[in-house]
Amino acid sequence: METSILIVDDEANMRQLVDIYLSKEGFHVYQAASGREALELMERTSICVAIIDIMMPGMDGWTLCRSIKDSGDTGILMLSARTDVKDRIKGLNLGADDYLVKPFDPEELIARVRAITRRSSQAREDVPSSLILPEMKIFYETREVFVQNNTVDLTPTEYMILLLLAEHPKRIYTRENIVEQADRYEEWHDYRKVDTHIKNVRKKLQAAGLSYNPIKTVWGVGYAFQQIKEQNQ
Repeated sequence: METSILIVDDEANMRQLVDIYLSKEGFHVYQAASGREALELMERTSICVAIIDIMMPGMDGWTLCRSIKDSGDTGILMLSARTDVKDRIKGLNLGADDYLVKPFDPEELIARVRAITRRSSQAREDVPSSLILPEMKIFYETREVFVQNNTVDLTPTEYMILLLLAEHPKRIYTRENIVEQADRYEEWHDYRKVDTHIKNVRKKLQAAGLSYNPIKTVWGVGYAFQQIKEQNQ
């Protein structure tokens, strides 16, 4: 199976140049001209390594790096013409796996990408493929949710909210906390939209056969995941 690489750079010439280098080495390469385009592509495509330019209009490379790391285990190589060591430290602190200064040698680029793919592959082997809960199973790689072998059709935002709560049972999340995790999927103009998403998740899970309400309302505070059967929540 080919290893998928995503190049994110607002300069088309740079994207094409990196694409040529990596394609010759057998990588399957995708391109994105902006952070938003990259996130949308990653919703439907499994990416092993993202090569991200720091200085981009709109969503910069720092923000994109943080968004990717918050939601998965994709390896990240930051690209920049800036040589300041503080930039390298910032990128690594945000979760980047490596940092390469432009202009770069093609062989060094390839070697760094290969190193990240090896680390990413090992990390995937060490991480469970799913989260198993009473009557429910959440698959990380495919972003699928099953209740008693019935597929639950959740939107990306609904999936992210359910996963956030399920991975941290009993922890109480405010609407603001939830928006911070889900804002990569949609524009939020009213935090009360969280209530609508929670309502939809509950309805879909119960329609699929879940015998209890897994998301507890903590009145005046927010929401928490529960793996027990409590009524009137």
